[in-house]
Amino acid sequence: MSARMVDVSSKEEISREAVAMGCIRLRKETVEKIRRGLIEKGDVIAATSLVAIASAKLTHMLLPFCHPIRIDYVEPRISIDDNGVCIEVLVRARERTGVEMEALTAVSIALLNVWDMVKKYEKDEKGQYPHTEITSIRVIEKVKKV
Repeated sequence: MSARMVDVSSKEEISREAVAMGCIRLRKETVEKIRRGLIEKGDVIAATSLVAIASAKLTHMLLPFCHPIRIDYVEPRISIDDNGVCIEVLVRARERTGVEMEALTAVSIALLNVWDMVKKYEKDEKGQYPHTEITSIRVIEKVKKV
């Protein structure tokens, strides 16, 4: 068995874009605390936006077969509803390889950040998380522009 990085040196640099999204299901009480700015660790939306941007840039350090790329733009879009938080991340670059892994990584780590910031409020009397669930992480769109 072997594993190796794909050689992209012969590919041309072109504009690439990817959008990924995912959600975290939370208790209604936790959602209300997020909305009212009552989370002890701070502003969940602001912190999660920063985490998404930083995570996209670090993808090649987390996933060994991803190439280090020059990311031109990362845009996290965070929405809250009564069931939890959804995060959508747009990543753009002019590169030889796609940016879907960067978008997926940004969403995944951003959702983990939400969990970390609200876990105190999600635990039941036994210290478990029966309502908390990260769901539906997926690529929404991938675009190449020559």
